[in-house]
Amino acid sequence: MKLKTCFLIVIALIICILVKNKSDNIVIPKESIRIRIIASSNDTVDISEKIKVKKSVEKELYSLLKEANNVNEAKSIINNNLERLNLVIDDTTDLKYDVNFGNNYFPKKVYKGVIYDEGMYDSLVITLGSGRGDNWWCVLFPPLCLLDSNETTNDVEYKFFVKELIDKYFN
Repeated sequence: MKLKTCFLIVIALIICILVKNKSDNIVIPKESIRIRIIASSNDTVDISEKIKVKKSVEKELYSLLKEANNVNEAKSIINNNLERLNLVIDDTTDLKYDVNFGNNYFPKKVYKGVIYDEGMYDSLVITLGSGRGDNWWCVLFPPLCLLDSNETTNDVEYKFFVKELIDKYFN
């Protein structure tokens, strides 16, 4: 019994090492669409407003983009619904804001073993108030934002799902 248990543990460790080494090379394609929401300041009230706007916009974008099959469809859907997104933001906050859907700079980031290269990306940037606070950002297409809301997802599950989405939309 002990030998069988040790054998299973060794096999599981080998699989984890192989998966980790293979998954560390996942890079989000340049053709992705990112989203960033910037708080007016780091004041508690402004951060709270940013979170409210994030939740409302994320929910709306999910409903708009859930049927998009590729990045061009997603871009078209966003472009055609900017007014609708403005209405969602209007209903969520009284702060002045700016919505920019275009090419914006993002620094390099590594999250749960997935590399998000720095560079200029097609992105939806919502700046609340003076835009001097911390920002929340995510990859909008492929729809990786949905993964962030699932806090129970471990690194390996996250990487596998990211790989699956990239393969689905870009291969």
